[in-house]
Amino acid sequence: MTTSDPHVNPDPDPETTPGLEAGGSVRPGDTPPGEASTSGVSFRQPGLPSQRTNKLVYGVVIGITVLVALMLVGYVVGLLG
Repeated sequence: MTTSDPHVNPDPDPETTPGLEAGGSVRPGDTPPGEASTSGVSFRQPGLPSQRTNKLVYGVVIGITVLVALMLVGYVVGLLG
């Protein structure tokens, strides 16, 4: 069953599954149906960010951390002075 809708449930429909009794149970001796198998990845995987973006984010985080550290050092020096 191939479909372009990623929100379709791949499990078998209980209404059309042979061997199921009312309520979804199976008769004694029957093997219950397994879940449906799908080939490949079921949802499209997002692309990874570029190396440039990673370096930019690291730079911003480190810059903010250094700025906060300098502000804390200045506050402590102001309290002691």
